[in-house]
Amino acid sequence: MALKVENLKMNFKTIEEFKSFKEYGIEELSMLEELEITMVEDNSSSPFYGIYYGDKLAARMCLYVKKDAALLLPDYSGDEYLEIWKLEVLPQYQNKGFGLLLVDYAKSFELPILTKPRVKSHTFWEKIGFASFNENSSRLLWDPATVNTQKIG
Repeated sequence: MALKVENLKMNFKTIEEFKSFKEYGIEELSMLEELEITMVEDNSSSPFYGIYYGDKLAARMCLYVKKDAALLLPDYSGDEYLEIWKLEVLPQYQNKGFGLLLVDYAKSFELPILTKPRVKSHTFWEKIGFASFNENSSRLLWDPATVNTQKIG
């Protein structure tokens, strides 16, 4: 089965699918509240992305576009960067490449990516090319300028 990352629609079906994540994950990883706010605000584009396995949402993340990338990387010539927020894979789909597929989707924009590792995921992020943002922060940064010096896979 070919897996692909897709933008999640803002509807009640998605809310029901997000509830299954809350049952398996910790409270801070529940995107239910953000989804409901987005529906109320009637945004035309959703920051939520997911991977379906058959008809079941197996993995999801929230991907925000942010401004002022120079604050992260002073030598970076662009203005935008991405922030991955609340990436989560349901337990039965973990260690099958779903998380990596979501991150690779974000990397395909070739913008710096900031994230905050949660739930013992620090090793996962480092393995796929993220490094400490600075010594005073728990956040990690992926810099597209370093891609040529890394082997990801």
